[in-house]
Amino acid sequence: MKQRNINNLVRLGELLSKTEQFNDIFEKAEQQNSWFTRANVIFAFKSWSDALSENNVKQWLSQYQLPQTTSSKKILIIMAGNLPLVGLHDLLCVLITGHKAIVKLSSNDCVLLPYLITQMKTFAPEWTEAVTFTDDKVTEYDAVIATGSDNTARYFEYYFGKKPHIIRKNRHSVAVLTGKETPEELFALGKDIFLYYGLGCRSISKLFVPKGYDFNLLFQAIYPYKDIIQEQKYANNYDYNKAVYLMSLFQLLENGFLLLKEDEHYGSPIATLFYEYYTDVDSLKEKLTTDAEKIQCVVAHNFTTEEVAFGETQTPQLWDYADGVDTLNFLLKLA
Repeated sequence: MKQRNINNLVRLGELLSKTEQFNDIFEKAEQQNSWFTRANVIFAFKSWSDALSENNVKQWLSQYQLPQTTSSKKILIIMAGNLPLVGLHDLLCVLITGHKAIVKLSSNDCVLLPYLITQMKTFAPEWTEAVTFTDDKVTEYDAVIATGSDNTARYFEYYFGKKPHIIRKNRHSVAVLTGKETPEELFALGKDIFLYYGLGCRSISKLFVPKGYDFNLLFQAIYPYKDIIQEQKYANNYDYNKAVYLMSLFQLLENGFLLLKEDEHYGSPIATLFYEYYTDVDSLKEKLTTDAEKIQCVVAHNFTTEEVAFGETQTPQLWDYADGVDTLNFLLKLA
C-alpha cells in the first residue's frame, strides 16, 4: 500500500508540473474567482509539484506505519477557498490512509480540484473513485475535517462535535524583525507578505519590530513588489482601508502599495500590515507562546526552533500540518 501511495503522489507531482496543460482551467478558475490569477495558480501548482518529489514523499510517509488493508471510513472534508488547492493536503491524507472522501468545496475554489481529480484517473483510478464532491447536506460520515473562520468553527463544533474531527479556525502568521536583517531577507519577506495577496493563513499579516525600528529598510527592500497595486481588487482594498484609517485619525506608514498600522491584533486586512513594538525578546517569546492558537507561522532568524525562514511560508513541506495537527495520524487512528 505504501509503495502504491508513493507512486500515486509522485505521479501527481509530475502532473502538476505540466502547467501548460491547464491553461483553460486556469482561465476558468480566474473567471470564477478573480483573486486566483494565473500567476498565483501556477505558483500553487508548482509548489505542490516540488513538495511531491519522490524524496519528499518517502520522507513524509516514512514516519507512519500505513496498514496493508484498512477499514475504509467516510471522511467529510469541508474546505476553505482562500487559496488555490488549499484543501488538497487534507484530501491526499484521506486517500493515503485508504478512506473515502466526501468533499464540500468552497464557492471560491470549486474549479481546480475537481478537474485535477479527473486527470488522476490515468494513474490513480482507485483514488478518483474514492472522492465524491457534493453541495448537498451530508448525513452519513464517520469523521470530519473542516476549515473555516472562527464563526464557522463554532457552527462546525455544534454539528460535528460528536464525531471524530479536526476543526480549524482563523490563524495568522507573523514576522519578528530585529533591524539587522539583510536586504535579501527583507525582500524574501515580501514574498511572504504579497503572495496570494496576503489571503492565506501562512501569509504574514503582522510584524513585531524593536523600538526605533527604521521602516525605510523594509520599504526599500520590498519596492520590487510595487506592481501589485496594478491589480484592481488589491488597489481597491488599499484605497478603502487607507480612507477608513485616515478618517479614524489612525497614524499610518505607507509606500504606495502597502499600509503599515500599529495594532495589537494579528489579522490585518488586504494591502495592510499590522505591526507592534517589542522591547524584550523573552517577553515576546512568551507572548507568542500564549497566543499560539492564533498563529500559524513565525518568520524570523534565530528566534525560535520552530521558525520559518524568510520567503518560505507559502512553500510548506508535506509534514507541515495546518495548526500543527497531524492529519495522517488522526486518520490512521480511525482504521
